[in-house]
This record gives sequence, structure tokens and C-alpha cells, in this order.
Amino acid sequence: MSLTTTLLALAATTVVGVGIAAAQTRFPVIQPGDMNAEQKKLFDTLVAGPRAQNYGGEAAKRVLSGGPFNAWMRSPEFGMRIQAVGEHIRFKSAIPKHLNELAILITAREWTSQYEWYAHHALAMKAGLDPKIAEAVAAGKRPEAMKEDEAAIYDFCIQLHRNRKVDDAAFNRVKALFGEQGVVDLVGVSGYYVAVSMTLNVAQVPVPDGSVPLKPLD
Repeated sequence: MSLTTTLLALAATTVVGVGIAAAQTRFPVIQPGDMNAEQKKLFDTLVAGPRAQNYGGEAAKRVLSGGPFNAWMRSPEFGMRIQAVGEHIRFKSAIPKHLNELAILITAREWTSQYEWYAHHALAMKAGLDPKIAEAVAAGKRPEAMKEDEAAIYDFCIQLHRNRKVDDAAFNRVKALFGEQGVVDLVGVSGYYVAVSMTLNVAQVPVPDGSVPLKPLD
């Protein structure tokens, strides 16, 4: 373990403390000092990887307290493999970042995954997604006045989640805009965040401020 990672781990141990452990009762937080070798490898990979750029000086704390990673520590080889998929579709996708975040928000809404929405709404706004689009998605409505690329992403993802397939028109629009890799990357981001949503919902990971950003849909 590098000196930086060691310091982050020590900070997480002292700062996270009882509050996080109490918040995640289904999967109590595994502190760095209690991790086995495989868990430490996963932890080190996460706090040193590109996700850390969104965590500021709280990479270790965020890995332990938020997202699916604490739960995935229970199966660290699975965690290593699936986080690598997530890293690719987050940071190397053929889909532009604000549209990738739109796809993630659609997934969060379809699964009513509160923490996923909380985390990625902020990232979507930072990436330049129109707040009115996010507001409509949260309400379960098709956003109005979308640009061509936004509408292509929205229609593809909604069909994929709700119909378990997409029609030729939705497929061809995404392909024309982003190529075949874009189609596959869009399927990938949707599928990965279904797995994340499932994990968050099963683990009952709370929103840090206790809010419930996604209301039940009629």
C-alpha cells in the first residue's frame, strides 16, 4: 500500500467512524484495518483511480460510505471486475459526458435508486446537462425541447429499460450520432448502473443528508 493510500485509509478510519456504520446496517462498513488482502487491493484501486477526482480529499471516506463499493467488498474479485467496467463506461465512453450522465439518471429513476440519483445529479449538472431535463426525468416525464442527441439517448434508454429492447429507429439514431461503439457503450452504462442500483437498493445505502430526491411515481 502506498503512503498516500495508507494516509487515506487512516483518515477514513478516524473520520468515518460510527456514523457510517450505523447508516449501513445490512453491510456494516469494513474499515481498512479489517480488510483482507483482496479487499485492500480493491480499496487501493478505488481510492487511487479516476473516480477519486470527484471525491476531493475524501476519496477513502466516499469509497467506504457511499456507492456500492462497501457492499462489493464482500466479493472483492467481483468488485474488481465490475468496478473496471464502471471505470471504462464512466471515463472512456464514446458517449459525451453529459449524455452519459443522462443515461445514468434515467437508470436511477427507473430503479428509484436514491443514492445513485443524489451522486450523479451533481455530476450531470457539472457536465452541463440542462437541469430541466433532469427535473423531468426525476418526475418520470419525457423532457421537453431536448436537442437531437439528448432525445436519442433518452428514447434509447427508456425503451431499453421498459421494453427490454429498442426499436430500429432508436438504434439507428444513436448509431448515426455515436457509431456502433456508442451503441454498445450506452448499453454498457445502462447495464452497469442497473447493477449499481440493485446493490444500492439491497444495501439500503442512504443519501448523506437524509433526503429522498426521487418521489414515488404514480
